[in-house]
Amino acid sequence: MNVPIWVWLATIALVIGMIVFDFVGHVRKPHEPTLRESTVWSVGYIAFALVFGVGVGVFSGWTYGGEYVAGWLTEKALSVDNLFVFLLIMTSFAVPKIYQQKVLLIGIAMAIVMRGIFIAVGAVVIEQFSWVFYLFGAVLFVLAYKQITEAVSDEDEHGDQGDSRLIRTVRRIIPTSSEYDGDKLRTRVDGRAMFTPMFLVIVAIGLTDLLFAFDSIPAIFGLTQEPYLVFTANAFALLGLRQLYFLIGGLLERLIYLAHGLSVILAFIGVKLVLHALHENNLPFLNGGQPVPVWTIPTWLSLLVISGTIAVAAVASLITSRRRAAAADAPAAELPAPARD
Repeated sequence: MNVPIWVWLATIALVIGMIVFDFVGHVRKPHEPTLRESTVWSVGYIAFALVFGVGVGVFSGWTYGGEYVAGWLTEKALSVDNLFVFLLIMTSFAVPKIYQQKVLLIGIAMAIVMRGIFIAVGAVVIEQFSWVFYLFGAVLFVLAYKQITEAVSDEDEHGDQGDSRLIRTVRRIIPTSSEYDGDKLRTRVDGRAMFTPMFLVIVAIGLTDLLFAFDSIPAIFGLTQEPYLVFTANAFALLGLRQLYFLIGGLLERLIYLAHGLSVILAFIGVKLVLHALHENNLPFLNGGQPVPVWTIPTWLSLLVISGTIAVAAVASLITSRRRAAAADAPAAELPAPARD
């Protein structure tokens, strides 16, 4: 896929423009988004991402279009899982809802920049060392195992205790006030300049985004090796995250099988990466440094497995959550009415 430099520059300008538009149009004036606002903009961002995929298919071929959509779906599913962590961070810091949009938008902008750096580095490494696909595959197998074991053991899969220790360390190093001052990052307390808790929240979101990049980037490179598709799939999956946070915030706790679904997707992409690595093999100790004749997973199958897994996990989660809620309400409904005197 040959992407001219002007297309890269235009795409980066588009992403920056969308972030600026989001800030000026929705975040600059602090408010809690309504359900209608969140729905309209979430649908809009999803539609834009899918239309972009159609454009990739029309101008560059449907193989690349399918790779982009598969990558975007994977990044979207991973970003929904990330919302659990954002919710924990917002709750632990008691961030007022009218300021949560600003925190999320800054965090998204930071994530796009950091992932852009990871993508650039990853593309160079892949071009020079094809054996890195073996490493990416191993990473995804480990992440898939971690996802499923944490989901089965019903532990707090996001480990906010580690985040708390980190933030306590930051508090000791950086003077921080105990109270918010609107949405300001710095304030003055008794004449002394200090950072506000808002600053710590953004630090926590940024560090979380950095950690998420370690599973996100290998996963999407397993679906496409085109840096342009990797970048756009990441960017357009993240750009709609702010609206999605407020739209499905109440549903997050009901997506109980999301981690199970993600473990399946990560393991599947891990297999795809290993097969691709074998197909492109140049390791001297494996098959004499020659490619291994193995079947490689086509794009259409990747798209089918990823979309099907997400759909099954979502439907199963909602059905099980509804049954559990009904079972919890049943004993209360069966209690006898109190006797009247």
